[in-house]
Amino acid sequence: MNLSAQEAFLKLDLVLPPAPQPLGIYKPFLVDGKYLYLSGHGPVQLDKSLIIGRIGEDMDMEAGKLAARQVGLTMLSTIVNNFGSLDVVKRVIKVLGMVNCTSDFERHPYIINGCSELFASVWGHENGIGVRSAVGMGSLPDNIPVEVEAVFELH
Repeated sequence: MNLSAQEAFLKLDLVLPPAPQPLGIYKPFLVDGKYLYLSGHGPVQLDKSLIIGRIGEDMDMEAGKLAARQVGLTMLSTIVNNFGSLDVVKRVIKVLGMVNCTSDFERHPYIINGCSELFASVWGHENGIGVRSAVGMGSLPDNIPVEVEAVFELH
């Protein structure tokens, strides 16, 4: 029996943080036809604070990967908060992961796997893995370690 995305998430026994509210002039999401675009999200924690730090300076790769998973959870929270369920999403189309890291850091894909592995656990290998870019940045807003934006196909 195949689990729905919402059931698969519940089985992971993870908790969604509060959905973030825009701090600038942008929409957190936009629906165009059958596509859901999510703006860049950061790693929001349960108390609404952000995970802060630069990979290679303030945190190691494992902490960075966990921060990327937290970004994924924050994105799932935006979906649930605005659409009621993860089941509205058919599949992941594209993920852009941005890593705040030192100039000598080269393992950006490893960090973004924290988000990608979460999505694969929710929507399955076939629908939870889309095309992806993982890039390093000299800085990110508020010194967060990871920011991710994504495009999903809706049912």
